[in-house]
Order: sequence, then C-alpha cells, then structure tokens
Amino acid sequence: MTFALHVPDAELEPEPLDPDQIVAGTPEVTGRVLWSSPDGRQLRGLWQITPGTVTDTEADELFVVVSGRATIEVEGGPVLEVGPGDAAVLRAGDRTTWTVHETLRKAYAITLP
Repeated sequence: MTFALHVPDAELEPEPLDPDQIVAGTPEVTGRVLWSSPDGRQLRGLWQITPGTVTDTEADELFVVVSGRATIEVEGGPVLEVGPGDAAVLRAGDRTTWTVHETLRKAYAITLP
C-alpha cells in the first residue's frame, strides 16, 4: 500500500500503558501502525505520549520527533534530549526512562527480533 499522511494531525488510537511503566504523572499513549512486514518483525508508524515519566525496554528503532520534547535516559548509556526534527536510534534491549516535557509525537521504524 502506498499513501501519504499529514503526520502532525494524523488520527491515532489509544495504546494503554502498563501501570508498572508509569513513574510519574498520568501519561497517555496513542499510536498508529502505518505498515508492517508480512512476518510482523518490521513496523513503521506514529506514536505519541502526553507529559509524564515512563520506563520501557526498547526494540531496534529509528525515530524522528515531529512535535514535543522529552528527555530519554538510557540505562548505562547517554541521556538524549529530543525535540522537533531530532532523530534518535535505540537498540533492542535498551532500558530507558522517558520524561516527557511536552506531548511528544514521533514517526518510527522498528525491527523486532
């Protein structure tokens, strides 16, 4: 399927967070998978999170921030400050803490093991 989409205001669906991931605030996550490979290992899509702090264990991912700001602390690694136009790469197994300062929307490409 080939299509174009205006990313900043594309409609997203709720993706409930595991309460154990929430460190602070009441963040809410929405997203939309735009494409997945036949085997389900590769995903391309949009993801958004409202302000708060959450933990996660990452997949191999490249993302570009469309809007918002966050600080991403990678356990045993760098602290990433991301905002509109920033690209970042996360590795499978990275344990992260996301502190979202302004509702963050990103476009992503994920590869699952």
